[in-house]
Amino acid sequence: MVPISFEFFPPNTPVGREKLKTVVADLAAVKPEFFSVTYGAGGSTRDKTLTTVQDIRAAGHEAAPHLSCVGSTREGVAEILAGYRTLGIRRIVALRGDLPSGTAVAGEFRHASDLVGFMREQPGGADWQVEVAAFPEYHPQQRYARRDLEHFAAKVKAGADAAITQFFFNPDAYFHFVDEVRKLGVTVPIVAGIMPFHNYAKIAQFAARDGIEVPRWVALKMEGFMDDAASIREFGLEVVTRLCERLIAGGVPGIHFYTLNQSALSLEICRRLAGGAA
Repeated sequence: MVPISFEFFPPNTPVGREKLKTVVADLAAVKPEFFSVTYGAGGSTRDKTLTTVQDIRAAGHEAAPHLSCVGSTREGVAEILAGYRTLGIRRIVALRGDLPSGTAVAGEFRHASDLVGFMREQPGGADWQVEVAAFPEYHPQQRYARRDLEHFAAKVKAGADAAITQFFFNPDAYFHFVDEVRKLGVTVPIVAGIMPFHNYAKIAQFAARDGIEVPRWVALKMEGFMDDAASIREFGLEVVTRLCERLIAGGVPGIHFYTLNQSALSLEICRRLAGGAA
């Protein structure tokens, strides 16, 4: 098996927080490299992100907070980084992020590459393990593919150690993206972001928003199952497991599961990949 990691969003309630602790314990069975925790638009979940990271670390696992820079000041980001260093956190998923709805001020960082470069300039900056985002089907806000590739290469040049892709269902898009950025001199690992079909309607909505292709044959079969939850679950597991198998056969350096704070589907896919199911 290739290295595995899992992503969560910070729970909003005490009940959600306790439930996530159980999810972490379940997923820890496959010995992930780390867990990551998202950071709301403009840092809107900053405190909850940190609390979730601390809960994961208290359970004995490595956790990486996301850190988005849009709408932020250099002073504010430096304060966050200093706090993380004090707590012994050394892994960060560095993102540009989105402004909160109704906000128009971009702040002092225009791109994730600015954030990565700033992190490396800080005291102890060489110690950070920095992951950045990659978009195999290109960033939804970018009109030109070439420019998106150049933005990604700039993030790596600024000091990123690795990348995690947005979720996708077309393995050819991933392999093509990797080939293209290698031509630009990018050598860091590019981990595949994988979204199990927790809820087909919700995943299809995410995909439409972010310009991600859901293969037509998958969409038609999913819609044809109607309310047959068992068939939807099994078909979704089959599709995503086969996707992961093809990626592994093609040399992917790791798989990062977008869990939506659930464990069952990701665990089952990991079991199948390890030979635990036909």
